[in-house]
Amino acid sequence: MVKKIMLVCLFATLSIIVAGCQKEAKPDERLEEYVELWNQEKFDDMFKSYLSSETKATFKEEEFTTRYKKIYQDLEIKNINVSFKKPEKEVDWEKETNAEFSLTIAMDSLAGEIKYEEKVQLIKEEDNDQQNWYIEWQPSFILPGLEKGDKVGIKSTEAKRGEIYDRNQQPLAINGEAFEIGVVPKDFNEGDVDKLASLLGITPSFIQEQLNQSWVQPDHFVPIRKIPLSQESLALEITELLGESSLRRVEAREYPLGESAAHLTGYIGNISAEKLEELQGEGYTAQSLIGIRGAEQLFEEQLRGIEGQVIFITKESEEVITVAEKVAQDGENISLTLDGEMQKKLFEEMKGEVGTAAAIHPQTGEALSLVSTPSFDPNKFVLGISSSDYENLQSNPDNPLLTRFSTTYSPGSTMKAVTAAVGLMAGTLDPDQALEIHGKEWSDEAFGNYKVVRVYATDSSVDLESALKYSDNIYFARTGLDMGAQTFIDGLKNFGFGEEVPFTYPTKQSQISNDGTISSDVQLADSAFGQGEILMSIVHLASAYGGIINDGTMMKPVLLQDEEQGVWKENLLTKEQSDLLKENLRKVVSDGIANNAEVEGKEIAGKTGTAEIKLQQGEKGKENGLFVSYDQNDPTMVLAILLEGVEDRGGSTGTIEVAKRFYQNW
Repeated sequence: MVKKIMLVCLFATLSIIVAGCQKEAKPDERLEEYVELWNQEKFDDMFKSYLSSETKATFKEEEFTTRYKKIYQDLEIKNINVSFKKPEKEVDWEKETNAEFSLTIAMDSLAGEIKYEEKVQLIKEEDNDQQNWYIEWQPSFILPGLEKGDKVGIKSTEAKRGEIYDRNQQPLAINGEAFEIGVVPKDFNEGDVDKLASLLGITPSFIQEQLNQSWVQPDHFVPIRKIPLSQESLALEITELLGESSLRRVEAREYPLGESAAHLTGYIGNISAEKLEELQGEGYTAQSLIGIRGAEQLFEEQLRGIEGQVIFITKESEEVITVAEKVAQDGENISLTLDGEMQKKLFEEMKGEVGTAAAIHPQTGEALSLVSTPSFDPNKFVLGISSSDYENLQSNPDNPLLTRFSTTYSPGSTMKAVTAAVGLMAGTLDPDQALEIHGKEWSDEAFGNYKVVRVYATDSSVDLESALKYSDNIYFARTGLDMGAQTFIDGLKNFGFGEEVPFTYPTKQSQISNDGTISSDVQLADSAFGQGEILMSIVHLASAYGGIINDGTMMKPVLLQDEEQGVWKENLLTKEQSDLLKENLRKVVSDGIANNAEVEGKEIAGKTGTAEIKLQQGEKGKENGLFVSYDQNDPTMVLAILLEGVEDRGGSTGTIEVAKRFYQNW
């Protein structure tokens, strides 16, 4: 019995000794642990193990953790950095019951950096018979000045989108106005829904959907559709039906050139869910407008404005305190090399046709006009195109939504000037040497049953001048065979075939063939006069002719006024060879098959082309007609035009007519 008592006493003594040796936590150490959890956003752990009993009585765990998380999420809080100053002198914390430290709280938010200082109190409390230090938390640790009962708000301030202008500072895409048609439910006669739907080109069910939205009240204006200011007669008809309260003017993006420059300007629209996810963290929201195609999309980064953001606290007294503010940043205005008047004029001449055109300044590479027909009205898209209008665009066999100046076509006989340039530079083509060609057909021994056919048998002794004037397929087929496949391929690569066109507007690269090679003499002969598998974009075709008339230097095409101009390809011809081809191209119009392109007061030079899109063997295919031209009195523009489906209209004859009308009125 005595031994047991002594043993118990011994254990009690040891317990007292161990307890006495246990190190008591210091408040700065506890705060350091708490701050580390804060920086890691571990709010649950912060609440459970570090907050004082009074704090827990005032703020429930769910309220504490949920509010932290929600505010941090809504305000896009990142890079949290909380720190505090430790005491400079040693403190005997065993004698103290409370402690105070200075916190520095810093974080990045959607409205910029938030950085401030707060005092934090720690008190000594007993928990499970042990004393420890606990934080007396307050809402101002979330945001400066925040108190219980306050509300946190976010306000966006709109930024203006940059505008697009042409080379003469004429507007192409501007922040203008539109009519917004709407309905005030208390004043609306349900019997008018069908008439209103018909006038606006929408369905009655769409109108009902707008009126049935949860926020709608009897005296609220419910927007239905926007229409351009140019549709004033429609706006008047609607106000006669619904009254003056159905119409108001609102801000809207405007495209003054409409369909004539639609493929070039593009338009803006609501950002898609996929695009929003792709651009996450770049300031876009589900309500953002974004460039969808054309220049609006290409230059989105410069054009888009960055919305301003204000984070504020509303006190119970209705006082509003600003926490952080990022000022709205308007987008940049940009100027294109495009000549808006030229664009309108060329489009008008091509209206009703299916085709494309490019006008390029040969000495600078500036794109003066880029036309794609048929087209669409970008104003309809930006204001909300009706389902019937969009369906018509999609079902149209002529595909008005296709940007034709960025795709590739067979160049037809316009290729012959390029083949001539390659042969002259390679030294395999003597422009003065005449080939004896009789009749309209010619075949080489290696061709088998294949024959090269020329349209005109005007000359039997054919030199380069005659071959260009009358677009002689046989002459150029033999020219290609004389230089050989590799020389021809190398020459075309010097002209930029098979490589990316260095143009701001994405343009499909031109090809020598489907696989980049020429595997037979028949393919070489066909390719040399512009058939085979050769494909070129209209932009590259105009640029190539620019290189021919610019003494053998082809400039890279440019679209922005402040874009650096530069050489794409050089040494394509000598000055003498360039002069020779310019002389011959003039004779194509003055004395040759493009005589209809003659315009009084101008010296039009150029080359025609007809490209057959082959169908099944033996069947006549669709034809495209081309004409590349320039005025030798003013050689500051090369104009390349292509019209599709000219097989029943004399090949390139219609294309020449379009060019002639343009030159007559320009």
